[in-house]
Amino acid sequence: MDWSNWHEKYDVPGSPLARRLRAVQAQVRDALNRSPAGPLHVVSLCAGQGRDLLQVLTDHPRGSDVRARLVELDPRNTAYAEEFAQSNGLDQVEVLTADASLADHYRNLVPADLVLVCGVFGNISDEDIERTIDACRQLCKSGGTVIWTRHRGEPDLVPLICEWFENRGFERHWLSEPDAGYGVGVHRFTSEPQPFEPGTRLFTFTR
Repeated sequence: MDWSNWHEKYDVPGSPLARRLRAVQAQVRDALNRSPAGPLHVVSLCAGQGRDLLQVLTDHPRGSDVRARLVELDPRNTAYAEEFAQSNGLDQVEVLTADASLADHYRNLVPADLVLVCGVFGNISDEDIERTIDACRQLCKSGGTVIWTRHRGEPDLVPLICEWFENRGFERHWLSEPDAGYGVGVHRFTSEPQPFEPGTRLFTFTR
């Protein structure tokens, strides 16, 4: 998979990915609006070009409160994200070209107020989806938010993903409609974070 060219679909008006991006950005805005006053930490797994977060931070009132780390393996995507962040004065955004599946890359910034797991669950095994959700209990602070995506094609795992989150102390905040053409979910963590476990791998991409 060429993950840089894949992002071109975001620029096609009315495409499922363009509509999904708008939905995720709306939920990022809502999560920032709901966050407590003071500094905020955000981590993004497999961040791609970072459009879901960076385009929101440029004009959000809480943008200057956010310290973010975007982890993405493709250097073309990270170059795009870095240039966008620098051009828009997002000095507290760190873009890391690295394997997002390794927990160590989130050290010192978790548990975070907002965890983005977008573009991940459709590219890993069911076992790794559940493992990653389990790890979100380390990555997300109490009261924090996880925003995630998963296509609604067959098999439609979205109901099961919701169940996995909700069995681990997350409360469903929002879920896109089944016929939206994409799947976006938002879960709020209502339990206490688990101790961070360095040296662990969360998932392996299947393509």
